[in-house]
Amino acid sequence: MAETKESEAKVSKKKGTKKRATKAEVSVESIDESLGPRKYVMLIGDGMGDFYLKELDGKTPLEVAITPGMDFIASFGEIGACQTIPAGMNPGSDVAIMGLLGYPPEKKYTGRGPIEAAARGIELKPEDVAYRCNLVTLRFDGNDLIMEDYSAGHISTEEAVELINSINLKAATDKIEIIPGVSYRHILLWRGGSGGLHTYPPHDLLGQNVWFAFQSYDEEPYLKEFILKAIEILEKHPINQKRKMENKRPANAIWPWGQGRTPDLESFEEKWGLKGAVISAVDLIKGLAVLSGLEVIEVPGATGYIDTNYEGKVEYSLSALKEVDFVLIHVEAPDEASHEGDLALKIRAINEFDRRVVRYLLERIPEVTNNYRILVCCDHLTPIPIRTHSSKPVPWAIFDSQRDRVKKKDVKFCERVAYQSNLFFASGPALFEYFIERKPRIEEEELA
Repeated sequence: MAETKESEAKVSKKKGTKKRATKAEVSVESIDESLGPRKYVMLIGDGMGDFYLKELDGKTPLEVAITPGMDFIASFGEIGACQTIPAGMNPGSDVAIMGLLGYPPEKKYTGRGPIEAAARGIELKPEDVAYRCNLVTLRFDGNDLIMEDYSAGHISTEEAVELINSINLKAATDKIEIIPGVSYRHILLWRGGSGGLHTYPPHDLLGQNVWFAFQSYDEEPYLKEFILKAIEILEKHPINQKRKMENKRPANAIWPWGQGRTPDLESFEEKWGLKGAVISAVDLIKGLAVLSGLEVIEVPGATGYIDTNYEGKVEYSLSALKEVDFVLIHVEAPDEASHEGDLALKIRAINEFDRRVVRYLLERIPEVTNNYRILVCCDHLTPIPIRTHSSKPVPWAIFDSQRDRVKKKDVKFCERVAYQSNLFFASGPALFEYFIERKPRIEEEELA
């Protein structure tokens, strides 16, 4: 049974103001210890949150989606909001989910590239820098260079690997190369390289003239030369010639970004006293698991897109819960739909997440345990109008199998209800402590 203590969250108790609960007490009186150890499942629908949209009569995709599973958790349990992105930090999944796993990103985060490198088993020396490297589609429009697609039309992994291998064969050196990944997502490894560039996530530049961003590579001529060689190779490659003939977007450029050196994360089990596992198709999430000592569970058919193996993620998590205390299930599909600006696809992705992950888990988890807590949330908002991430607070809801046996209210899991709640957490780690009912065994000051 988990050690339980107070969990911190910022609260205002001024009379007449919205109540922000900060010392959230965790009562254990109603927990039946005969049911075995507590199990904790975190469900992240990446980028589910959004703005209030005119196309939806002032509602968000979460409000119009069919989500009885998440609504059940919010109605029987608790719902609130959380500021997952610290002030001044880039609103990405790397920053947000690091915090939601209990690690303060403002102290631990070094860049996206080294996290994804860890997922691939790429060991970096202290002087090495890893960049996330997208295959993208760039297009000239007069004198403008337009970011047409950050994913090169969600190019297949088979095509992408062949393109990357061609680049490495003709342009790589003993200092710089690209490690192939999945679809458009790859790692550029620069041994003894610089991490000081100001780079730009390509999904933040969709439809924009990117000359200003491309010219930032001028500060590192060695890297810029490699990029230009790669572009020349990609432009002439038979795969891209074929894609053009099939009216598909060519992967005609590489775009390195999110660089950094390996972050220092303490062991999840040592910090929290819980054995844990992570299920995701995305290297970024797997890398956070590797760096924190969480088990990475590979699920066949997990794609990181709308066609992912939703039920398989739940089934593998249930199997893992027989051995571990905590499982994170991450689904990327809503975020991808948002970046594409496809509202109908985003709503469909949310529906699939609820029906095939949230509801399926609620139906099946009693086969493993009757003593559990489920947290459902998104890591950040990815609003359709801007097609990129937002730093605004995200909605979350928690269901506790021992305490939440009676419906408290009849509400929708959505931003509107979450923002009206009196439960607000000022950081991801604060929400995580509240969810797992404990404070860290290893305090930050001990690590300094």
